[in-house]
Amino acid sequence: MSQISELERRIKSALERIAQAAEAAGSAAPAAAPQAAAPPPAGDASASEAELAALREALDAERNANAQLTERVRAIKEKQESIASQVERRLARATEQLDVQGLELQRLKRANAQLVEANRQLAEAAEKGDRLDPAAVNRALQAELESLHAERRAEMAELEEIMGELEPLIGEQAHG
Repeated sequence: MSQISELERRIKSALERIAQAAEAAGSAAPAAAPQAAAPPPAGDASASEAELAALREALDAERNANAQLTERVRAIKEKQESIASQVERRLARATEQLDVQGLELQRLKRANAQLVEANRQLAEAAEKGDRLDPAAVNRALQAELESLHAERRAEMAELEEIMGELEPLIGEQAHG
């Protein structure tokens, strides 16, 4: 940033010098018109032309430097936009994965609650010495099966999250 400020200052200074030289040349031309008989001293004209040429050269150099800085700023801006879009995509992906994990966690909690209730009923029936109800045994087995499925889905969601984090690293290693 300090380079940009320095170059802007230099450009302004060069433009001011050019404007002053143009004013001096413009004011000298009307004044010289009535005195057409007296030619300007040779040293002044060559000095003015040399100064004007030097100023033009300085202005061109400043324009080139300004163009280079503009290009660098554009490249930095593009890079920032690219990084921002990558971060946004990763955030969206992470949010999506978090939502999936949250759903799987809720399923797991429900399945475990069902399993606990079915096992409680079986345990009560066993304590009472009652004959085990086949429907209660079936509910317990279904609750356990659902619990295992929910646990598996939760593990898969977690594995997908891990793979999502590893993919960019693997891609960087392949390209690096």
